[in-house]
Amino acid sequence: MKLPRRQFLQLAAGAAVLSPASRFARADAYPSRPVRIIVGYGAGGAPDILARLIGQWLSERLGQPFVVENRPGAHGSIATETVIKAAADGYTLLAVAVPDAVNATLYQNLNYNFIRDIAPVAATSRDPNVMVVDRSFPAKTVPEFINFAKANPGKINMASPGVGSSPHMAGELFKFMTGIEMTHVAYRGSAPALTDLLGGHVQVYFAPISASLAYVRDGRLRALAVTTTARVEALPDIPTVNDFVPAYEVSAWYGVGAPKDTPAEIVDRLNTEINAGLADPTLKARLADLGSSAFIVSPADFGKFIADETEKWAKVIKFANIKPE
Repeated sequence: MKLPRRQFLQLAAGAAVLSPASRFARADAYPSRPVRIIVGYGAGGAPDILARLIGQWLSERLGQPFVVENRPGAHGSIATETVIKAAADGYTLLAVAVPDAVNATLYQNLNYNFIRDIAPVAATSRDPNVMVVDRSFPAKTVPEFINFAKANPGKINMASPGVGSSPHMAGELFKFMTGIEMTHVAYRGSAPALTDLLGGHVQVYFAPISASLAYVRDGRLRALAVTTTARVEALPDIPTVNDFVPAYEVSAWYGVGAPKDTPAEIVDRLNTEINAGLADPTLKARLADLGSSAFIVSPADFGKFIADETEKWAKVIKFANIKPE
C-alpha cells in the first residue's frame, strides 16, 4: 500500500526525531547479556589481573557479567584477531597492552592493522618497569652500570619475558640511548627470567614492577631505577632512568579496546564507567598494591597515545633489528 505523501512525510519526520532517542536507549540498555574481555596472555600476568579487576568493577556497575577469556599466543595477536572478527556491539572487548603497539612493526604478516581495526575504549593503568640486578652485581647505580657495560662489552646478559615485551623494549631503548651492548635472553614469562637473575645466569632485567617488587623489598634484588619519568609510590627511594639518561621513558600500559564501528555511545559509556572505577579509592588501592597507577583518558586521547607508542617502538625495533621469535 502506498502512503499519501503527507502521511509519509509525517512518519519520516517522526523517525528523524526518534532516531537519536533510540540510540540513547540502545546505550542505556547496554549491556543486556554477559560481555567477554579477551586477554592475549595467560592467567596471572599483569594484563589478566588488570582485566579481571576492571571486569569485576564493570559487572558490579552495569549488572551483567564481564567475563575474562584468556587466548594466549602469537604475542597477543590471536586475541586481537578474535576481537576484530567479533560483532561490533560492545559484547566482545580486548585487553590492550604494550605489545599491541610493538606488533605493528615487529610482525610483517599480521592480518589486521591495530590502529585501524580496534576502537580505543579506555586506558586502565601505566606501570613502571624496574631496572633490577642481582645483589652481587658490581654496579649500584645507573651510571655505574653504564660504565661497567662499556668496560665489559658483551658480558651483560639482559633477561626479558619474550621478544617484543615491555621489559625487552625497555632494555633495547636503554641500549639505544646509552650506546652500550647487552645480549638479550628471552624467557617464557617473568618467573623464569627472575629465577635466572637471582641465580646469576643473567645480569639485568627491566622487570614489571608487579613481578619484581617483593624481591626488591626483601633485598634479594637491587633496584637501580624505574623506567617512568617520575618516581613511583611503591619505591619512593629509587631514582628514574631519566635522571641519568635524559628523555628515557618506558611504561607498561594497559587498557580496553573494542572492534571498530562499535557504537560511540557504548564506547563512551564504557569509558565513563571504567574511569569512575579508576577514581574509586578501593580500586585505586588495589592498583597501588600492584605498583600500578591509574591512567584516566578519553577514547580519543587513548587512541593518540597508542599511535604515539606505535611510532616510538617502530624506531627502536628498526634500530635494533629485532625479529620475532
